[in-house]
Amino acid sequence: MEKADIGLIGLAVMGENLILNMESKGFTVACYNRTVSKVDEFLNGRGKGKRIIGCHSIEELCAALTTPRKVMLMVKAGQPVDDFIELLLPHLEPGDIIIDGGNSFFGDTIRRTRYLEEKGLRFIGTGVSGGEEGALRGPSIMPGGTESAWPYVKPIFQAIAAKVADGTPCCDWVGRDGAGHYVKMVHNGIEYGDMQMIAEAYFLMQNLLGLTPAEMHSVFAQWNQGELNSYLIGITSDILAYVDEETGKPMVDVILDTAGQKGTGKWASQNALDMGTPAPTVAEAVFARFVSAMKEERKVASQILTGPTPTFEGDREAMIEDIRQALYASKICSYAQGFQLMKMAAKEYGWDLNYGSIALLWREGCIIRAQFLERIKEAFDQNPNLANLLLAPYFKEAIDRCQPAWRRVVAAAVLNGIPVPAFSSALAYYDSYRSERLPANLLQAQRDYFGAHTYERVDKPRGQFFHTNWTGRGGATSSTPYTA
Repeated sequence: MEKADIGLIGLAVMGENLILNMESKGFTVACYNRTVSKVDEFLNGRGKGKRIIGCHSIEELCAALTTPRKVMLMVKAGQPVDDFIELLLPHLEPGDIIIDGGNSFFGDTIRRTRYLEEKGLRFIGTGVSGGEEGALRGPSIMPGGTESAWPYVKPIFQAIAAKVADGTPCCDWVGRDGAGHYVKMVHNGIEYGDMQMIAEAYFLMQNLLGLTPAEMHSVFAQWNQGELNSYLIGITSDILAYVDEETGKPMVDVILDTAGQKGTGKWASQNALDMGTPAPTVAEAVFARFVSAMKEERKVASQILTGPTPTFEGDREAMIEDIRQALYASKICSYAQGFQLMKMAAKEYGWDLNYGSIALLWREGCIIRAQFLERIKEAFDQNPNLANLLLAPYFKEAIDRCQPAWRRVVAAAVLNGIPVPAFSSALAYYDSYRSERLPANLLQAQRDYFGAHTYERVDKPRGQFFHTNWTGRGGATSSTPYTA
């Protein structure tokens, strides 16, 4: 009996499409699903006549694999991953490899890598981005975990991954334990920011300039030919052109304005807080989804709370160009925050991340694929120790060029009562980062006043801490300085 090169558990949309992708590249795949009837449905449907081995038990799946066995889990993140690991363990041998291809939390991947390595097994936690189409035609793949497992899965992963123009696959080893899932988490956080900024550009053109969806379709199509060229700009143009068959209205006007999420953007924001690293644009994008979910409250509030009525009397085409430049500048800041977050995590978790290579992993196949990722790769190729993307010559010049338009757009939004949390937080981040002096001196004085938390002085070496008896009633005792 022919044995399979890899096994895959989980026949939902991503799992099915990954199997078909692997099979189309010459690999034999064994598959299993907890609801066993789905295995037969798949083999009699999309998988019919292909090099796919249907299995009706975990034991049968493991017996169908070449050694070292490679089993990929495409199941819901969290407890289901741990449950399947436990079901697999009795049927695996030392050296076998379990791969988690879902959107797992990187901390869980660190734990699972350690747990399986202690049992003599190998574990890979890999980010897979590109959605349904990417899984079938070529996703971006971000693997991390037990490094000795990489040579065994590399031929499969790089064969099925998206390719850049020169044929380089958008898949390479990221780092040990949770590094792959961490990079995917940051990717998704940047994706949240990108989507929110595009939505704000749409909202400004709709509410300030009065553009119709059809007119905005043309604007986004034009933007997609220039420096904003990206998957998300392209699909936004398509969405704005789509007409609802039932009502005859633009489909975007029929969709309720409440957005969902699956948690990765929230994880990225929470981890930024844990790392003490600013990622305000990602966080504002997450908060914007939270606010959108408060639909019924917003309905009531709209009848009670007042604000300006948007009016515009200037050059509409000039403002459209200003919005484009504001979107580009904000996008640069969002990516800068994401890469800073990865740099801090690399120090914290001992990962040796190659930031230029990570940018290349995202160049094709994934949701945030964009032309300007080539510029990010160039920036880190020129300076692997680059502290912040904003300091790279290309991005500094781009911000300098876009900055006047960016400020005009944020000012116009504020004056007209149109919320642009991602645009404005990105601008505040830029202005804060470029400021040698911020008002944190007053914050620290307040902390010392009410809690004796001490402060450093501008005229003394860093690392020396002082306390002032502000009221004359306090003592000389102060708190130990620390950052929680």
